[in-house]
Amino acid sequence: MAIEINGAATQATPRPGQCLRTFLREQGNFGVKKGCDGGDCGACTVHVDGTPVHSCIYPAVRAEGKAVTTIEGLSKDGELHPVQEQFLEGQGFQCGFCTAGMMMTAATFDDEQRANLPRSLKGNLCRCTGYRSIADAVCGLGGDHHHDAGSTGQLGDNVPAPASHAVVTGTARYTLDVPAEQLQGLLHLKLLRSPHAHARIISIDKTAALAVPGVLAVFTHEDAPTQLFSTAQHELYTDDPDDTRVLDNVVRFIGQRVAAVVAESVGAAEAGARALVVEYELLDAVFSPHEALLPGAPAIHGEKDGETSRISRPHQNVIAEVHTELGSVSDGFANSDFIHEHTYQTQRVQHVAMETHSSIAWLDEEGRLVVRSSTQVPFLVKRTLGRLFDLPEDRIRVVAGRVGGGFGGKQEVLTEDLVALATLKLRRPVQVEFTRTEQFTATTTRHPFTIKLKAGASRDGHLTALQVEVVTNTGAYGNHAPGVMFHGCGESLALYKCANKKVDAQAVYTNTVPAGAFRGYGLSQMIFAIESGMDELAVGIGMDPLEFRLNNMVRPGDDMLSTSPEPEEDVHYGSYGLDQCVSLVRDALDRGKERYRAAGLDDLGPDWVTGEGAALSMIDTVPPRGHFAHTRVSLEADGRFAVDVGTAEFGNGTTTVHAQLAATALATTAYNVTVRQSDTDLVEHDTGAFGSAGTVVAGKATHAAAVELASRIRVVAAALERVPEADCVLMADGVLVAGSRTVPLTEIFDAARHQGVQLAADGNWGGTPRSVAFNVHGFRVAVNTGTGELRILQSVQAADAGVVVNPRQCRGQIEGGIAQALGAVLYEEVKVDDAGRVTTDILRQYHIPSFADVPRSEVYFASTNDTTGPLGAKSMSESPFNPVAPALANAIRNATGIRFGELPIARDKIYLALRDRTLIPN
Repeated sequence: MAIEINGAATQATPRPGQCLRTFLREQGNFGVKKGCDGGDCGACTVHVDGTPVHSCIYPAVRAEGKAVTTIEGLSKDGELHPVQEQFLEGQGFQCGFCTAGMMMTAATFDDEQRANLPRSLKGNLCRCTGYRSIADAVCGLGGDHHHDAGSTGQLGDNVPAPASHAVVTGTARYTLDVPAEQLQGLLHLKLLRSPHAHARIISIDKTAALAVPGVLAVFTHEDAPTQLFSTAQHELYTDDPDDTRVLDNVVRFIGQRVAAVVAESVGAAEAGARALVVEYELLDAVFSPHEALLPGAPAIHGEKDGETSRISRPHQNVIAEVHTELGSVSDGFANSDFIHEHTYQTQRVQHVAMETHSSIAWLDEEGRLVVRSSTQVPFLVKRTLGRLFDLPEDRIRVVAGRVGGGFGGKQEVLTEDLVALATLKLRRPVQVEFTRTEQFTATTTRHPFTIKLKAGASRDGHLTALQVEVVTNTGAYGNHAPGVMFHGCGESLALYKCANKKVDAQAVYTNTVPAGAFRGYGLSQMIFAIESGMDELAVGIGMDPLEFRLNNMVRPGDDMLSTSPEPEEDVHYGSYGLDQCVSLVRDALDRGKERYRAAGLDDLGPDWVTGEGAALSMIDTVPPRGHFAHTRVSLEADGRFAVDVGTAEFGNGTTTVHAQLAATALATTAYNVTVRQSDTDLVEHDTGAFGSAGTVVAGKATHAAAVELASRIRVVAAALERVPEADCVLMADGVLVAGSRTVPLTEIFDAARHQGVQLAADGNWGGTPRSVAFNVHGFRVAVNTGTGELRILQSVQAADAGVVVNPRQCRGQIEGGIAQALGAVLYEEVKVDDAGRVTTDILRQYHIPSFADVPRSEVYFASTNDTTGPLGAKSMSESPFNPVAPALANAIRNATGIRFGELPIARDKIYLALRDRTLIPN
């Protein structure tokens, strides 16, 4: 059969039942992505005879005799298609995994379709951007930012991402985008997963599986390392409990690994997994943390030694706990004029990174284990694999390609150990790629929190006491449980001055899908409760909620206290912009209200009520106990600069930031800097891209290295020209000597090489001292009292990001955080039934925000200059997410008089609450 692909005929024949997506990728068209395999996300969109189709549900055989165009074929004769130009100019992407599909859809739009993007783009999902930049790109409104007159490509410029051209042409290489000829003999691994929430494996019969044609091996707990470890990855692996095995003889949640089948094809591996016969001994299970804490509850990890595994009370299902009191909350409540008590609950939320977890392992020419993985933490993965398989670290290399989204979900070892096991056993390359269903049922989610809040205030508007009782549900394994609990209780309480604070918190095991690291790392859950409580206190004493916060929020000179009577010694106010953020949001809301009034849009009719709400958040700019980065910056023979960093790029924009920081120190442009990253062979160590550390840790190392290299270049130039170093000034195209002659960088490189000197410098940073970043969000909403419909009339966020390295990129980070948070507050929920089974296991059952769901947000930056960050910058990846849920809940409360304390606040919940309660007029 003949299928024309990008103008060229192919005689390859699809396999029976094969979808067009996998067929196209087998022909080398890696711009066609897998995001769902269900026609839900649009990442695999291609044209068939000019019509966009989701190739994951389009049978390849139907393309016979037709012309198929992928993103690789969208440009013609070396010229980009107009939509590719627009996405390039407007930077309409972050991680870029969805971008090819987005452009293939948009490339077919006429004027009418462009005028109705909420409908026209309903079949294409993006998890990173918040859609504003995509809308601007589709409509050609992105602007020619990378040709701004006088642009230096340094600090403060809107430099485009270095990978921009590769992203819009589909040539950016993600984890599995490796040509077949580079991985001769590639095998595929699939998993048999547990159908039971808690059971002991009695036996596994491999006979039928091994008889399946193409199956080479089956691995069970008998074939895997017995060492306990944590899938969570931190600089100190002792931060997390050792409660996990690669393959265990006890399963503790539905979806846990039981056995790994390796075969010549994905289909054979899946058939082999289905053919396995497993005998289980069923064990008692427990599905809620409150039940797990009851006397006599099944001890999920009761056989483990708490001290060696670092589990607080394994027989009571408690992984970690904190119990502290500052001052006396009983005295504080006795002196309160108003007390608010309420139990707040947050739900499981899935990261839904568009690229699912995947890894490939092989042995290189030297016999080293090489793992290519979709990970945020390649160096920590390398260390963990060394521990598990008793390999010296110089026998392991871990590489991350461009990563298709992370949000904390890829700060884990969930695939790398499997392919390492199989490759070390079989001595052949092995690949594993999770399905979207596996993402929902067998990776990690945000930790559900239950927070009993009691807070008191005096009539003059000051906090008198803050008390929280917190129970977090970590699921079947404790990866990240201690850190999420401690961090969540940290800055959320430390944001406010109050002499009397009490925290009782426990992280608890249940027989459900594990929780893990998720954007905000516990803060979004706690801030929802604390900021909701602040509004209730303000209403209770008759005070404006923002004025109440201004009375009580910390200011420079105040100790930031939460779960310890002493402030953390290395956390300082490197800069302070919280007061500016409050003013920016309040002024923006006032302007918005006036715009609506002037336009005659403020009267929505008798069934509608409107309200405003806001919330504050604070976050430490670096995780505690060390976060390390090593960077090398070098001058190349062609006069360009190379920056080698360990941190990963997954839409967080650190590649652009590193180029700009280096360019600023080297007096060149970001376009003259090549960033090489995410390869454990490049530099000594990098803790990883989590905790918003890409700019303030790895970026600080890059800047330090670039500053040192600039000095070394001047030294060589001075010796070459026989002048004092002070007479040498680094310029974009060379070194200006004595104000007259410019020595080209290529000439300086040659002079250094002749002297046996390599013009390179190393930079290191250890993540301390740390600063704090602030975000304030405000909403104005309308609620229909008859139907429960919610309309967001205005969304505004102000951020204290210090000196903003790349305003356009930072704005995009904030918009993406807002969009993801809106999903979490309004409808996203990983639902688990009474048997412990995840029931929302595909995208059409789990609603993430689509284009039509996300309002345009106004974004403002405070004007500050941080003393600890590189060139005054702060972190801004996680923090935009944190204040959104309480701000929206507070706006709904202001409009309706109803306090919603449980997330998500879905429309049916609003309707039922309005039906069951008398409306309180504003």
